[in-house]
Amino acid sequence: MNQQQMQCMEVWSGSQLTAQGVSFGGLDAWVYSKPYGGAKNGGDIYYASSCATGRITRLLLADVSGHGKQVASTAADLRTLMRRFVNRLDQAEFVGLLNKQFSSLSAADIFATALVTTFFAPTARLTICNAAHPSPLLYRKREKQWTLLSYETSRDRGPSNLPLGVLDITSYEQFDIELAPGDLLLSYTDALIESRDANGEMLDERGLLRIVRLLGDIPPQDLIQTLLHEIGERYADNLVEDDVTMLVVQANGLQPRLSFKDKVGAAFRLAGSVLRAVNPKAERPPLPEMSLANMGGAIIPALSKRWKAGRNS
Repeated sequence: MNQQQMQCMEVWSGSQLTAQGVSFGGLDAWVYSKPYGGAKNGGDIYYASSCATGRITRLLLADVSGHGKQVASTAADLRTLMRRFVNRLDQAEFVGLLNKQFSSLSAADIFATALVTTFFAPTARLTICNAAHPSPLLYRKREKQWTLLSYETSRDRGPSNLPLGVLDITSYEQFDIELAPGDLLLSYTDALIESRDANGEMLDERGLLRIVRLLGDIPPQDLIQTLLHEIGERYADNLVEDDVTMLVVQANGLQPRLSFKDKVGAAFRLAGSVLRAVNPKAERPPLPEMSLANMGGAIIPALSKRWKAGRNS
């Protein structure tokens, strides 16, 4: 796969056929997406954003009900929302607004499962929210072991972590993990777990985990194609009756190092968005949250580590 470097204040997204690698502050990522039936755009959509200082990376993988123009329009709206929150450390409000956005489309029967993650490079913390999406797989380099990354929601909080757009009052809980250099997170849409093993039985999440473990030590840039080939070989109709999307991220242990030109360019883009927001019809500017870690850490990097992830929404 080709590898590109994300720029500060950039949002990268798509729902079309792609096989691409991207580098962020502290993370490397690889995405593969194939719409069903050779369509130009599918119902699986992926997003990635990098903040003005390169410290905050946000990733979204969503499986939207339906296909065609309605999904394409929804994808464009989600991109706008990603831009608005590109400099925000806490993703709770972002997830809540995602749900409200899909709730407004409920009359058209549009909803989505989604996995939203935010990586903060100074602390190597990954905050995760799973809106009824298949559980991602986590690889710990130190143990050389893949596991299912699941989270049990609180029963006393009412409806929680439902698909986006199903219920407007749904709460979305979050949890966080620390990624050591070399650790991997594999997320995917349901075409993989709805595939069948050689005996005709549906794989589900446990079956997918078993196959990934059998693959052995695969370089992360080759993991997607190797896994797709293995699943495709097991049953004739696998991976051909639905959109297929996979996203692999690996912690690289590096801290963002921006040139003076990059910093000035990000500052001008932020200032421009604030000026454009004078027009009430313009997008809301991507203002950072007023926290010590986010604002102070942009100037004095040591302050970034004052932020603690893992708060519930």
